[in-house]
Amino acid sequence: MIGLSLAYLRDRALNTALNILLLGLGVASLVILLLFSSQLENRFDRDAQGIDMVVGAKGSPLQLILSSVYHVDIPTGNVPLDTVELLRRQLGVAEAIPLALGDSFRSFRIVGTEPAYPALLGASLADGRMFAAPMEAVIGAEVATRTGAGLGQRFVGGHGMGGGDEGPKHEEQPFIVVGRLKPTGTVIDRLILTRVESVWSVHGIEAPHADDHHDGETAAEHAAHDHDGESAEEHAAHASPAEVTAVLVRFGSPIAAVRLPGFVNRQTNLQAAVPAVEVSRLLSLVGVGLDAVRAFAVLLMITAGLSIFVALLTALKEREADMAMLRVIGASRAAIIGQVASEGLILAAAGAALGLMLGHGVIALAAANIEQLHQLGLSAARFHPGEAWIVAAALAIGLIAALIPALRVLQSDIAETLANAR
Repeated sequence: MIGLSLAYLRDRALNTALNILLLGLGVASLVILLLFSSQLENRFDRDAQGIDMVVGAKGSPLQLILSSVYHVDIPTGNVPLDTVELLRRQLGVAEAIPLALGDSFRSFRIVGTEPAYPALLGASLADGRMFAAPMEAVIGAEVATRTGAGLGQRFVGGHGMGGGDEGPKHEEQPFIVVGRLKPTGTVIDRLILTRVESVWSVHGIEAPHADDHHDGETAAEHAAHDHDGESAEEHAAHASPAEVTAVLVRFGSPIAAVRLPGFVNRQTNLQAAVPAVEVSRLLSLVGVGLDAVRAFAVLLMITAGLSIFVALLTALKEREADMAMLRVIGASRAAIIGQVASEGLILAAAGAALGLMLGHGVIALAAANIEQLHQLGLSAARFHPGEAWIVAAALAIGLIAALIPALRVLQSDIAETLANAR
């Protein structure tokens, strides 16, 4: 029966191809939406794990989260270095980790921070050691793979955060790779980590001096000595202040989640953003558009089902005599139904297979050509359990579309059909 069904489908090849394409487009649309939404949500959850609050300059809280947690946007501004210590002194704060942004290397962001940051995201060293001195760097797994950088490799950062390598380079102050991280499947895989002082240094910002670093000299005295007679007051007026881009906060008690955001937001130039809240808001906004596209995809699949139904109904009218002859020579009702149903299932299976290939193909092309999607970890190599349900729905549509014409054939009068065929 399968061979006969394939012969009938080949006989009307153009109609068969159009039905397969129509169903395939519907399946592809649903697969793309499923992969995109599920991977986006999973990536957001993984990257924000352990980060309860982000403190940064006033502006859009969503922009602050995207730039400091997911590293896919530009920061809202800088905050004073004193903010880090201010947060660490607050009751209920377990960790306050500074981030200093501004440069990149081959589109990978250079992040000034502390060793507590990779630990917060569950990252561990594959080889080498953690950065300890200024201009030492630890690179994520994806950075190592795509740049080929290894231990001892020197590289020069460029101004700008991942938009390309067109910005001015800091040739006079190269970084040296002292460690590489194991793959984590999080944002840290595509980051270059170093001390905050490194970021200050390449931008000509003098780090605050500890008194014991200069044999009892105060920071002002040291600054005065280092600048050829320039007074401490003049140097302070000319020097850029030591600032950070944002501070990642992990709460140590539930009360901090209630008290700290309000405390921070009352500060003149600071804002507190909670990743869980902002991501939920973002996904809800994206979800409205996804729901509309999903509805269109379902409609496309239903349309494909109707097209298969019409095609099979028309085809069966043309070969009613063949079906009647099969019944005359002893074909059972089940065999007749099976023969027609197999046509619908073959069309549906071909459409589902085409849809899966198209869906994963589009995801692969998008991830390869749209940097933001690649940065979010969108991958065509991952399969979602929901794809099995999409394929099952496509097969069900093909089967239902075929059963109605099959039942019509069984209800026809054999003698009348054969007489009309003469």
